Amino acid sequence: MSRVCELTGKKAMVGNNVSHALNRTKRKFNANLVKKRFYIPEEDKWITLKVSTSALKTINKIGIAAAIKEAKSKGFYK
Repeated sequence: MSRVCELTGKKAMVGNNVSHALNRTKRKFNANLVKKRFYIPEEDKWITLKVSTSALKTINKIGIAAAIKEAKSKGFYK
């Protein structure tokens, strides 16, 4: 499975490691992802999502149902 948040679409970015002598080598900045189970009371079922930690804060704020609805409208979730 790829390292992409299923609700926000966040994924790895590319950048440089910069040494003291200013030598630059390529590196990846991976998204901070966690695998988490959520209970959806409207559908009476559990789902497992790979979400970023910033998406977890959003879920705590607006709820899982609203977060999934928003992700579907943006095209990130099924």
